[in-house]
Amino acid sequence: MNHRLAKFVFNLWPPFLGAGVRVRRISPDWKETDVQLRLGLTNRNYVGVHFGGSLYSMTDPFYMLMLLKNLGNDYIVWDKAGRVDYVKPGKGVVTARFRIDDTLLDRIRAATTGGGKYLPELEIDVTDSRGELVARVHKTLYIRRKKGR
Repeated sequence: MNHRLAKFVFNLWPPFLGAGVRVRRISPDWKETDVQLRLGLTNRNYVGVHFGGSLYSMTDPFYMLMLLKNLGNDYIVWDKAGRVDYVKPGKGVVTARFRIDDTLLDRIRAATTGGGKYLPELEIDVTDSRGELVARVHKTLYIRRKKGR
């Protein structure tokens, strides 16, 4: 699936649509993705700020998909663990920016040569409209080459 179609599909995907998550950009090389979440009736908690589960869900699939797209069909990539550090209440529009680079991809390829697995922990900062940190999401991924490749 190309990046434009993926963005379109994500923005119609019921879990994101209901939570108010919007994919704003996926780069053609799948190395950059920008996601936003507006505060609304479906994603606010009892005290009127962003529900923590919505903040996590806006970050859930992207590193896994970006790595799959960049590593290719010879690799298995799964989310292994996730953790959120909530820094301050999220109000209004919050943004998450995902970035991977060639250094990370080279490190993964080197670590998985010969059947080894690699468990990188990647971070995503969720920021408000002033650029202030709302939450930091830690994602641990499980990556290995498929057997026989």
